[in-house]
Amino acid sequence: MKFKNSIICFLFVILSGFATAQSSGTAKFGYVDTDYIMGQIPESKAAQSEIDKTSVQWQKEIEAKYSEIDKLYKAYQADAILLTDEMKKKRENEIVNKEKEAKDLQKSRFGVDGELFKKRQELVKPIQDKVYNAIKAVAEKKGLGYIMDKSGQVSILYANSKYDISDDVLVFLGYKK
Repeated sequence: MKFKNSIICFLFVILSGFATAQSSGTAKFGYVDTDYIMGQIPESKAAQSEIDKTSVQWQKEIEAKYSEIDKLYKAYQADAILLTDEMKKKRENEIVNKEKEAKDLQKSRFGVDGELFKKRQELVKPIQDKVYNAIKAVAEKKGLGYIMDKSGQVSILYANSKYDISDDVLVFLGYKK
């Protein structure tokens, strides 16, 4: 709860600073909706469509593996009474190994640095970079000091470095640059 209050307080201070800068005429700010922008770019739609198609295909592949594991487990349960201890152990190991393979495949495809993440980086990142460069160019052309993104969480996409007071804050706190 303290962390959330700190973030809210921080955002209030930043927005107050923006309002003060705006009223004194020193810095202008604007906002964009990157979700809207990305949704209007055909290359972005095509990239997202390809990512979705690949994701569905990979998910089906993983579900098929889990379905196979389920069949093996049910067959094992049905046959367990007739199997020797050695045969039981062999079938159990087979099921465990198949589960591990399925989990490893799922992690390699959908994990934090998995293939889907890499595919998204490959297809979407160049478009996002193009959008960011356009935002920066428009902001500079219009003389804006800050551009915020209203889609999702509020974030600053562009800030003119002449309005950066980080070093001043450090000096105020008693630290050297």
